Amino acid sequence: MGLTFVTVNLKANKDAPISYEDKFLVDTGATDSMVPGNKLMEAGIEPVGKTIYEMADGNIKEFPFGLAIIEFMGEKTAGRIVFGPDNCEPLLGVTALESVGILVDAVNKTLKRMPAIPLK
Repeated sequence: MGLTFVTVNLKANKDAPISYEDKFLVDTGATDSMVPGNKLMEAGIEPVGKTIYEMADGNIKEFPFGLAIIEFMGEKTAGRIVFGPDNCEPLLGVTALESVGILVDAVNKTLKRMPAIPLK
């Protein structure tokens, strides 16, 4: 798929007075979403654990993660956000996309809403 970007807003919780908003690269190879750690801290999102991830180049790294409200394309979900290096590009992983019923159409290089989210 070509490069696809979507505007995403992250909040620590629904009542948080501050948030982080940016253009995120849609990364179909990433399960979780990643944001510069300093931006997450500024938005009041704190680490709650650590997980080991395999990077695109095959390297294995451990990163802290937090939990956040994730809003994009008029949809809202919640999920794990990885505290990436302060200079990393924000990435939107497939877990967030699929949780709101949005799929990547690789043929047309677009994001596509499913008519219904499977619950079977």
